[in-house]
Amino acid sequence: MQHKGIEAAIEHLAGSYSAELETRMDKRKNEMKLDNKEHYLVYRVLGISAEEGDAIDLYQNEGRFLYKYAGSFMEDAAHLCFVDKYGVNNAKKVKIPNTIGKRPKQYEIDCLVNSDAHEIKWRDATTDGDHVLKENTRIKVIKNAGYIPIRVMFFRPNREQSKKIQDTLETLYHGIGGKYYAGDAAWQYIHNYTGVNLKEILERIATENERKKH
Repeated sequence: MQHKGIEAAIEHLAGSYSAELETRMDKRKNEMKLDNKEHYLVYRVLGISAEEGDAIDLYQNEGRFLYKYAGSFMEDAAHLCFVDKYGVNNAKKVKIPNTIGKRPKQYEIDCLVNSDAHEIKWRDATTDGDHVLKENTRIKVIKNAGYIPIRVMFFRPNREQSKKIQDTLETLYHGIGGKYYAGDAAWQYIHNYTGVNLKEILERIATENERKKH
């Protein structure tokens, strides 16, 4: 059974992210009230009313913030699990030089534990083929540095093209001697590797948040 310290740390992290997200969204809502809305002409031509356009623009902006914060939160929450097990000096972000190309100059490993170089993703719905090429270069650089590239992605994408991209990435990871975990396998990997049942903790926090709203 996991101790209360890691649960409290993740709960505190969630509270911080939630408060900051709410502040950013409120600020953007106020900014949008003063926005020029001449582009609504095209919305109306396409059968979207000004009111619907308002709602769509608002949700689009809020969605960008939400996805960004969700990704950062999951990366930080997973990192806390590694730190809880291995200590802050043995589970850390590391930057390594790009020994294959000129851009970027460095690659960041989200959490390096011994030779295990973890790339932590909450969800990756990209359909961009260039993404595969960039990721291929990144994991080669990590492998050449003497580390094992490990991708941990908690939620699988829904769209077919995105699924194909992930299948390709999984093949790349395995082909270079790395590891790839997605969906249930990612949650289980964190649990096995750190002893922390991260999904259980997040479900409890989510349930408590819902209870407070009712």
